[in-house]
Amino acid sequence: MNGKRLEKIGLAVLRFFNFFALIAFVVTCSFLLFLRSMDIERDILEPKAKITFLNILLLTFILWFADLIRRKITVERPLRRIIEGLDKITNGDFKEQIPNIRELTDTKEFNIIINRINKMTAELSGVETLRNDFIANVSHELKTPLAAINNYGTLLQSPDLPEKERVEYAKAVTENSRRLANLITNILKLNKLENQQIYPKAEKYNLSEQLCECLLGFENAWEKKNLEINTDIEDDVTISADSELLSLVWNNLFSNAVKFTEDGGCVSVMLKIENGYAVVSVTDTGCGMSAETGKHIFEKFYQGDTSHASKGNGLGLALVKRVVDITGGEISVHSEIGKGSTFTVKLRCDENEKI
Repeated sequence: MNGKRLEKIGLAVLRFFNFFALIAFVVTCSFLLFLRSMDIERDILEPKAKITFLNILLLTFILWFADLIRRKITVERPLRRIIEGLDKITNGDFKEQIPNIRELTDTKEFNIIINRINKMTAELSGVETLRNDFIANVSHELKTPLAAINNYGTLLQSPDLPEKERVEYAKAVTENSRRLANLITNILKLNKLENQQIYPKAEKYNLSEQLCECLLGFENAWEKKNLEINTDIEDDVTISADSELLSLVWNNLFSNAVKFTEDGGCVSVMLKIENGYAVVSVTDTGCGMSAETGKHIFEKFYQGDTSHASKGNGLGLALVKRVVDITGGEISVHSEIGKGSTFTVKLRCDENEKI
């Protein structure tokens, strides 16, 4: 504190001498110009010079004091308010909003700075809320498969466990390990996408072939559930996009469609060109969702129907939405409870171009 006080005193004294030097220079120059044109005796000038010097000191003090008051009101007070607010923000209080200074000539710029800080703080508050929610959700999603792996692993250690149950428990460990691996993979991918560490590399390729290849990757899954697969895919549809990123979109949509459709149900995939867009629709006859759930379905970790929470981790559709956004496309969902869901992706293409 003493160091800061001495620094302030030193700056105040420096400003005083600056004012004195300026005023003395102006007065001296004025007198020299005035006296050059007049013949005044030295004896008369000397006492007047002393009085003038004292007047310069008095005028310097008045101007210095006026400037000191002005700085207190228009500079130091706003700065103190901004610094106090920034200290609270630095300590993690993102709800802090710095009040504006009463509008004066010299404080308009400070109010602009304050408004920018308040806007930044509001955004940080939202980010902090999302971060806390993300950490809480990740912790929950990690604990669930880990707890299952731990429980089934403990049961597998029983020496008199029947072979049928041993196989069943080992299968459960494998499934939960795969679920855990998928969760971590999706978290890493989503983090890279949101931090713009993955940049789309646009290249022309056959979207029709890609959809067929991705769909065939789930052949074992749909055959196991005896699902009917309907396809209406237009041939040789060309788009210019990042094929690797878009494969994440189709794999997630197909996976969800197969996953949430009951045995004996139906999954349909359609690709057509409409007004210069390649429109991909993935329809299932699964459990469907409410309109309220549909509004939040692309949010991280959102699962509207908790009875199906074990089938996913709430990151797949968030990943899909982010990929579609950065590739310049659009995605929407139409769903009814008990009737299934339709996810539609629109991507810009050249309908006249064929591979």
